[in-house]
Amino acid sequence: MDNPKYYSYIAVLALMATTMLVQVSHMVKLTLMLLITLATGIVNIYSWRDIFDRYDMARFQDYRSYLVPSKFTMTIMIFTMMVSFYYFSRHVEKLARTLFLWKIEVHEQKEKVYEMRRWNEALVTNMLPEHVARHFLGSKKRDEELYSQSYDEIGVMFASIPNFSDFYTEESINNGGIECLRFLNEIISDFDSLLDEPQFRCITKIKTIGSTYMAASGVTPDISNGYSCMKKEEQSDRERWQHLADLADFALAMKVTLMNINYQSFNNFMLRIGLNKGGVLAGVIGARKPHYDIWGNTVNVASRMESTGVMGNIQVVEDCYNILKEYGFRFVRRGPIFVKGKGELLTYFLKGRDKQGSFINGSSVTLPHQVVDS
Repeated sequence: MDNPKYYSYIAVLALMATTMLVQVSHMVKLTLMLLITLATGIVNIYSWRDIFDRYDMARFQDYRSYLVPSKFTMTIMIFTMMVSFYYFSRHVEKLARTLFLWKIEVHEQKEKVYEMRRWNEALVTNMLPEHVARHFLGSKKRDEELYSQSYDEIGVMFASIPNFSDFYTEESINNGGIECLRFLNEIISDFDSLLDEPQFRCITKIKTIGSTYMAASGVTPDISNGYSCMKKEEQSDRERWQHLADLADFALAMKVTLMNINYQSFNNFMLRIGLNKGGVLAGVIGARKPHYDIWGNTVNVASRMESTGVMGNIQVVEDCYNILKEYGFRFVRRGPIFVKGKGELLTYFLKGRDKQGSFINGSSVTLPHQVVDS
């Protein structure tokens, strides 16, 4: 054998291969390295002792007295390499574990951020209409940017429960008025649940003021009455004002909902509703607790229709009457009434719809035709 050191070099390669093992514990690697080192040392010192001696004599004849036998130097070299490879493997394992833990932590942080963003989006969507919430949650929005949008043809509704003030009391039997507020919350929540119906997808709740519920139709740009692919100029009057008819159906549905609540709670609450149509300016105001609202003469007249109305009835102006009668709604002429800031206006009471079968709470419901004194 010309050079027995080659076999020791093979043992070094084996140690390197052991170091490169992945997903193996450092204790397993250390055991394999010790076995390789021990086996190589035994072979070098005992089994191949004569071979190494002949190799040293042939190669180092002039320096024999100063020579450290190759069998010992190779064994020490392999042991040193084993220790070095083990510490290197241990360092790599610690680094990999640290990176793994960091990766888990980053993943958990991402999940928390995603969950927080989802909750924030849900909170903003509950505070603002969906299309307005998308505007504020968009990545291209500037913090100082003001949201505002003008509309030419929308419907506005005010619905109040005038006799709720007679029901409200802060006596101890009502827990200081909390029970009354809890009951009002149930009523408003039932009204809100109507907006989940597909028929009322074009209606947006604006706000509640005490026991007064305010909503508008036609302010959601990406939800229309089925003619979103058509330009407004190409739509007929019936198509353009379908959202106003849906708002009138929503008002009738609110009356049915309140009637069911009265039946279950043995109360006699009645709605007083005012409707109007026209142009408004919509926007969000407030840096804290931002609030979406609409302004304009249309809103003022709708509020006057509610305040000057009669309990149990839906009062509309003549312009709304002329549009809604084309959709099969029934009216009773009330006559001219004085409206503050507007003088005398001819108004009508909306009584129901000839085309029955409005979709309320997942079932077909016949909306009642109530009679009031004109």
